[in-house]
Amino acid sequence: MKLIAILTLTAVLSFAQLSGQKIELPKPGLDKGHSVMKALSLRKSAAAHDFQKAKDLSLAEISELLWAANGVNRPSEGKRTAPSAVNAQEVDVYILAKNGAYLYDAKTHTLNLVASADLRAMAAGSQTAFAAAPIIVLLVADISKLPGDDANKQRLGAIDAGIVSQNISLYCSGTGLITRVRASMDVPGLSQGLHLTLSQIPMLNHPTGK
Repeated sequence: MKLIAILTLTAVLSFAQLSGQKIELPKPGLDKGHSVMKALSLRKSAAAHDFQKAKDLSLAEISELLWAANGVNRPSEGKRTAPSAVNAQEVDVYILAKNGAYLYDAKTHTLNLVASADLRAMAAGSQTAFAAAPIIVLLVADISKLPGDDANKQRLGAIDAGIVSQNISLYCSGTGLITRVRASMDVPGLSQGLHLTLSQIPMLNHPTGK
């Protein structure tokens, strides 16, 4: 009983209250939110000023957001909530927050610290108001995993990132969170801050809050 209570308490803590090299995420709740049609009817892009007063997400909400974005929904096959070209699974999901930048490991449903710095300003780019968002979800496509020439790889990577982005938008509209999909960002700065390789391309980012 004590262990269950501790896990429940951890899940409701805001993500900003947590830190560490590795964060174990609670199991996502699969019975939350509106119907798909209702979520579509509510989908909208929040304005920059909305994020300046947005509240932090709980760890449970972070868990569900990441699973909805690109989590493993068929464990026996290792397949995801978002399709990808030739099942390359090349889109990585990062969480940028005040307490650092984390990479989502869909296979273990954990977050792993990749940078201790706050990189939200780099994701906001010239539109600095978005840096106030409690978190920014960053989608990075590793195009080395895709077939064809560089132009085809970048096209497929962008398409797959767009599908993950839509999953994020629908999760947020279906559960009462706010978000906005953005392509503007400091790509060189983020690549350096996250230690990305040349084939890992930041595609889109989602300021998110509630």
